[in-house]
Parts: sequence; structure tokens; C-alpha cells
Amino acid sequence: MTHAFGPQLRIPATYLRGGTSKGVFFRLQDLPLAAQVPGPARDALLLRVIGSPDPYGKQIDGMGGATSSTSKTVILSTSQRPGHDVDYLFGQVAIDRAFVDWSGNCGNLSAAVGAFAITSGLLDASRVPRDGQATVRIWQANIGKTIIAHVPMQDGAVLETGDFELDGVTFTAAEVQLEFLDPAADEEGAGGSMFPTGNLVDRLDVPGLGTFPATLINAGIPTIFLNAADLGYRGTELQDAINGDPAALARFETIRAHGALRMGLIGDLAEAASRQHTPKVAFVAPPADYVASSGKTVAASQIDLLVRALSMGKLHHAMMGTAAVAIGTAAAIPGTLVNLAAGGAAREAVRFGHPSGTLRVGAQAILRDGQWTVTKAIMSRSARVLMEGWVRVPDSAAIRGDTGSRAATPDAPEPRPSAAARRS
Repeated sequence: MTHAFGPQLRIPATYLRGGTSKGVFFRLQDLPLAAQVPGPARDALLLRVIGSPDPYGKQIDGMGGATSSTSKTVILSTSQRPGHDVDYLFGQVAIDRAFVDWSGNCGNLSAAVGAFAITSGLLDASRVPRDGQATVRIWQANIGKTIIAHVPMQDGAVLETGDFELDGVTFTAAEVQLEFLDPAADEEGAGGSMFPTGNLVDRLDVPGLGTFPATLINAGIPTIFLNAADLGYRGTELQDAINGDPAALARFETIRAHGALRMGLIGDLAEAASRQHTPKVAFVAPPADYVASSGKTVAASQIDLLVRALSMGKLHHAMMGTAAVAIGTAAAIPGTLVNLAAGGAAREAVRFGHPSGTLRVGAQAILRDGQWTVTKAIMSRSARVLMEGWVRVPDSAAIRGDTGSRAATPDAPEPRPSAAARRS
């Protein structure tokens, strides 16, 4: 039997590194019409772009890199929300199954949002200086929060090169400062509270595993913090020590599911399987010397505490940006496990050791009427365009949706020139 196969769709896209992550960025208006709204057609498109689901776990037939840090997508559009420039939507694409998780933000890719918004013409030219810093006001649509990105400009173009070093990224680049305003996550079921249980430290009962002291916090991204020693770890572990131990990964996933239930993020333990991106689970320890994955020695004197965090079921190679916000926030509040691991003193900034090195993050915490609030968390990342043009995906009914119509076709026009290019 002969089958007729058509040409691939060609969709304008940009492949960017943001912080220690990489992702495929789209303007909403460039997507096929059926994918311009949330739903199965959008998910089907992004899965095919990234190369999921892949039972081999390699994402060979797509743009993904077979890790949670490189299986990411971003959709941007001009914001209709007062006081904001762009709306930023993040999709974490599963590797081995057909699932896109929209439940949280990616703090690392947040560093690339401002640059992409400028170069893709989503900002009004009057808001973009020729030199200095462009301030991009971002509405993070997944969690309903504001992020301010300070993007360096030079001669009318985004400056991507520089001498800023970020552990977990091999090469230096220009520094991008991010401000996460009012970062406590307004998760459904958590009542918008930074500490959904009302406690700085809880006793988390996990049947079959035991009871663990835990700080359950909604800031940047919902996160479960545990003591490394309570899990049998030192806090100096690198990826292979955890990811090479299936039993350990299963224990962490069980703890994560029970923590999600305790935080009110899910109503039943079974729901945790369809909510892989959030919450995160992390473990902390006091400072200690260790050798990072790059071979660099990190001295205890260089850091305030040790933190290791899991993302999408695996120990992260560095630190998720949103988890860094949670770390900075929890460190600023006396009595949390993070704060106690850092020595217990009041602080507005913390430097922590992660598998790839160190990271500094600041947070401003205020105790008001018996409730802790954080006005903003601040950290620096970097971002760089890796490739721009089009991604190609096989045309399919799933991607077209029910309408059969699409904005992107094999004959789609070239992407619009950047704002800088149009001014020059």
C-alpha cells in the first residue's frame, strides 16, 4: 500500500541557552493556528519539536538533549497586561512519554526571555536603549508572577559576550540580572502562602521510608527541602551518586509525591506522576569541601551551605534557577532547614555549593503580622543565542488540531528581523 507523505512544517524558532538550561523559543504568532491556544495540538507540536516521547531516552529525532535541562520549550507574546512587556510561557517536555508539564517556571531560561523578546521584535523600540541596559518586564504566565530582566545592550543589539562566569556553563558571557518579584508561588491548593502548612519546618511522614524534617515552601517554584544527613547523604554528592542509584531515585520520587500532597499541590498521590516539574525536592547540608563535576575544588570557606536538587526525577547537574530562588528565600527566613544549614543567622544573600560549583542569590524577607513575605529575589545568569531560523516537524493531524489550518507551512516567510536590525 502506498502512503502519501507531505513536506515538513517549517516554524520560525530560536535555540537559546539560558543559565544552565537550553530550550527552543517561539513567538506565539509563529505557531500553527491550532497550537496558538493551550491544548493537545500545542503539546503535540512541542513534543515533536523536542523529539519526545523517546523510548530510547535520547531524543535523537528532535531538538532535546535527553536531560531535563535541555528538554524545554518557551512561547512568548506581547503582553496585554499593564506594566509588562511580554508574556512568557514555559513547557517542560518529558523525555520518555508524551507529556508537557506546564505547572511551573524555568528560572534558567528566564534569563534568555528578555534577549529573545528584544531580538524578535516583541518590545516597543522606544523601550530598548542603544547602549546600557534594557529593562524587560516579564509576566511569567505559568505561575502568575513578574520577572524583571536587565539585558545588556551595545550598539543597538543585545550584548551576549562578556566575562561573567556561571558554574555549570563552560564559557563566559554577558551578565543578565533577574529580579523575581513577590516570588511566593500562588499554587492552586496552597492558598498563595509561602509556607502552605503554616510551618517553617514540618514532620513529613513517608510510609515505608520514615518521617523527615522538611521545609515546604512556595517561592520561585514549590520546593521540598530535606536535611542531607537524614537521607544518608553528605550534600557533596555529584550526579552519578544519585542518578546511578535507581532505588535512591525511587525514594526521592516517593518523598516528592508525599510532599506535594502535604503542600496541597495534588489531591491524590497518583496525581504526582502527571506533575513532574513541580514540586522540586532538594537536600541541604552545612558547608564542606568537595570537588565539583568540572574538577574544580570548592572550599567550605567559599560557601554558606550545600544544596543538591532533583528535577524531573534526576539530580540536576547544577541548580535550577527557580530552585535557587527558593533557596535564597528560605535562607533569608530564620528557622527553615535552609537557613539552619547556612548557620541560622538572618541574611539577605546566600552562596551555596551545587554539583557544578557555586551560586549566589539574594532575597529580601519581611515578617509582617506573623507571616513571612519576600518582596523579591535577585540572581545573575547569562544567556546566548545558539541557533536561529526554523525548526521542522512532520505535518500531522495532531499538530494541526481539529481545524486543519495553520500559520506555519513549508513555505512560511522568514522570521521578522530583530528590533536592532530594523533600527540599523
